[in-house]
Amino acid sequence: MRLVIILVAIALLAVVVILIAYGVRGGKTRSAAPARWETHTESAGGTTAVLVRQVTRMPDGELLAELGRQIVAEIPDADPDWEARYHEAMATARSRIAALEAQ
Repeated sequence: MRLVIILVAIALLAVVVILIAYGVRGGKTRSAAPARWETHTESAGGTTAVLVRQVTRMPDGELLAELGRQIVAEIPDADPDWEARYHEAMATARSRIAALEAQ
């Protein structure tokens, strides 16, 4: 009988210690924020790609994972209308994000 009482006392003590530790941390855990869509630009091989990607981030802003991506446009860096095409692609990307978030 004493053994059962000692085991229960140890279990209760463990619960109290865990609750105190949780309270000191403020109940905050380092968990990822919900996934969201964002615009992104990548330059490689003489082209600039404008895309939207679904990412999840840590609360401090650190990228945790890319869950999906859609390329909106690929623009050759030597294109004389590069800037106009880039702005048009970014507008399309923002519009696509609005549509994806509405679903």
